[in-house]
Amino acid sequence: MSALSELYENIRCCEKCEIARSRIKSVPGEGAEDAEIMFIGEAPGFYEDRQGRPFVGSAGKFLDELLASINLSREQVYIANVIKCRPPANRDPLPQEILNCRPWLDKQIEIIRPKAIVTLGRYSMAMFFPQKTIGKIHGTAENRDGILYVAMYHPAAALHQGNLKEVIKADFLKLPGYISGNSKSTPTKEEKKESDTIAKQLNMFEV
Repeated sequence: MSALSELYENIRCCEKCEIARSRIKSVPGEGAEDAEIMFIGEAPGFYEDRQGRPFVGSAGKFLDELLASINLSREQVYIANVIKCRPPANRDPLPQEILNCRPWLDKQIEIIRPKAIVTLGRYSMAMFFPQKTIGKIHGTAENRDGILYVAMYHPAAALHQGNLKEVIKADFLKLPGYISGNSKSTPTKEEKKESDTIAKQLNMFEV
């Protein structure tokens, strides 16, 4: 049994949180064990809970499109969530739930050893960019301890707020350059102005 398979089995048996009682399936994560890029979302939703796979609903379809735009498929990357069980009624994850699941995520990162971690949405961003807001830092990258961290909006944000779709697409197109080291990690003055405008329009909407 591989290290990931063993980890998945342990996650499926986990009952640290109350939401373990209401889940249909836990959603450990999926993808290549030697992936260079790891995407971290928020929590499983309705369809993920039923299939036991991350990002299989509408947001997942958009994520597939985004990956294709940079010539990648989900089989070439690794996809996980901050928490591994669906919160009832898709509510926000509770602090204790995030804390309980953190060792699982840390172990996944240890096993995968990605070159880049892309945070999708506010909750995964907060783990690696505390005290910062996604409206300010989306599409930017920071290198720490040999890993490149890139903050992005959650694909679901585009489903709720259509004008974010092009922003997310543009952020994704920066990824290959970041990973190859050929792109700047800080936004241009024009990009920052556009980001600030969108943040105000959305009232700092963060998914």
